[in-house]
Amino acid sequence: MSKALIIVDVQNDFCPGGSLATENGADVAAAISEYVEVHHTDYDAIVATQDWHKDPGSHFSETPDYKNSWPVHCKAETNGAETHPNLDTDYIEAFFRKGEFEAAYSGFEGILAPEDTVMTGERDAHENPEDNTPKLSLDDWLQERDITEVDVVGIATDFCVKATALDAVDAGYETQVLAELTAPVSDEGFEDALEELEDGGVTVVR
Repeated sequence: MSKALIIVDVQNDFCPGGSLATENGADVAAAISEYVEVHHTDYDAIVATQDWHKDPGSHFSETPDYKNSWPVHCKAETNGAETHPNLDTDYIEAFFRKGEFEAAYSGFEGILAPEDTVMTGERDAHENPEDNTPKLSLDDWLQERDITEVDVVGIATDFCVKATALDAVDAGYETQVLAELTAPVSDEGFEDALEELEDGGVTVVR
């Protein structure tokens, strides 16, 4: 049995100073980096997802309800969409971008990003990349590597982490969420999300 770590949406706009910040986003980014440094050999693959919005319709709003609509965030090719500098990307093999023209909370809605266009806090994307990357979904990529188990961490617990983990279960993966390596939008949302994850067949490691 092979296991992957999925790091969800650890991006500048979801950390303090960003347009849709979680209170603990930067701290969680650093904690994930520490975890990966110690535990990367426990995984057969490590991947990350990015919100990558171009025109997601009603997902963006000037009067957001913070449930179905949100302030503008993680616009493609902007600093807000870059991975947070506290996240060490050295062990990440692939990034999957989601939400160009829709909300797309789950990492399983993401498509493999061309390697030389991935924007991180440490290096710039290639200005004019030649995109020959196949349009490969996260599920397809994991299946190609015979992954059967996934651990999910990242931002935000009560939205994209939850959606990614529940989709992982639906896709047939044995799924864990490492709760201390996630950052919620709210404390109440955190507890509700963990309960929903457990009800959905996810093992929550607290």
